[in-house]
Amino acid sequence: MKKKQSWLSVQFFVIMFTWGIFIPYWTAWLVESKGFSIATASSLVAAGMIARSFSSFYLFPTLSQRFPLGKLARILVAASGVLLLLFFPLSSFFGMMACMVLFSLVYPMLMPLVESMAAVMMKKDSIDYGKSRSWGSIGYTSALLLAGVITSVYSEGAIIYIMFAGIITILLSSLMKLPESMSEPRGQERMSYRSLLKSKKFMLAMGIVIFTMGTHAAYYNYGVLYLKELHVSNMYIGVLLNVAVIAEILFFALSDKFLKRKSISVMFMTASSAAILRWTMLFMFPSVAMFVATQLLHAFTFGLTHYAFMRLVYEELESKDLPAAQGVYTALGSGLSTAVLTFVSGFLYEYASGYAFLGMGIVAIPAVVIGGIMFVKYERKPVVQRAFR
Repeated sequence: MKKKQSWLSVQFFVIMFTWGIFIPYWTAWLVESKGFSIATASSLVAAGMIARSFSSFYLFPTLSQRFPLGKLARILVAASGVLLLLFFPLSSFFGMMACMVLFSLVYPMLMPLVESMAAVMMKKDSIDYGKSRSWGSIGYTSALLLAGVITSVYSEGAIIYIMFAGIITILLSSLMKLPESMSEPRGQERMSYRSLLKSKKFMLAMGIVIFTMGTHAAYYNYGVLYLKELHVSNMYIGVLLNVAVIAEILFFALSDKFLKRKSISVMFMTASSAAILRWTMLFMFPSVAMFVATQLLHAFTFGLTHYAFMRLVYEELESKDLPAAQGVYTALGSGLSTAVLTFVSGFLYEYASGYAFLGMGIVAIPAVVIGGIMFVKYERKPVVQRAFR
């Protein structure tokens, strides 16, 4: 049990380490190192997100049915390393666009992959999800700190080298002895989204995820540039971005203890309400102090949304449907919706940086409404019954 928990924690750490480079720093790398404008860099990132949506929605569930999850991890990491090398010599828009699409078809599949590993091991090995997921957050925060220090010395051009080193580390960790549940064939049953479509609760949850997770588009893609606008040096940008991740780490470390029996719909409504507050406050009070204060809300806007979704798929779906559910979650929640809102927030950011955050706050409003519908339709009676016990 302990070895299996440790194995999953390592996978979360190394994969999230590279994610901590790719998500917050890639737009800045395109602007500062490759010389693209913010609008052009946004179009490249958004195109990658659209490709990510396709791979997460279709390629990942398909591949996960054909290969054991542990073996699939090795294939995806090796392919990601090869494709990342293509970025080094390219500088033209069309060359970078082609490279971005190819890389985004493969590398982002590591995210639904590690979450599917966790979901399967929750069911078969009784691992503590929050404990292993918190190590993913530690990996992310380590990447932010390292990137901040290195770019302050060598500029944004160093980002791709850190990213490549992270990919190599994932490959080495994937060669560790696999738990039995990660070596088992996934079966030859045909991939189907029918079970997901039959679950109305899952469909409502996806609506909430799309609106809430999508609102992180402005923060993920322009957070580094926004801090530069506030005259924060590279050395401290990683530190300030880490406030959100520290809040996330604390959340996941305590999540199972305090939230295991809480209403899923109430958690979703709390998370989306926090998103409205977080982005609106950044618009109203553009300062380093407010940026740091709103970073604490990341525990709710991301952490609580993610935890509530994982709880829902664990309770609602069978093991065979988990890769498809994770694929849909990544494709729509952190892929397509974020891609669309990257275009929108990029346009708003060019006009005025604060408007990009205000737009994200407005987008989160429908998520609160959908969460209310879920509560009334599925969870109001159980909550009332528990209150009178």
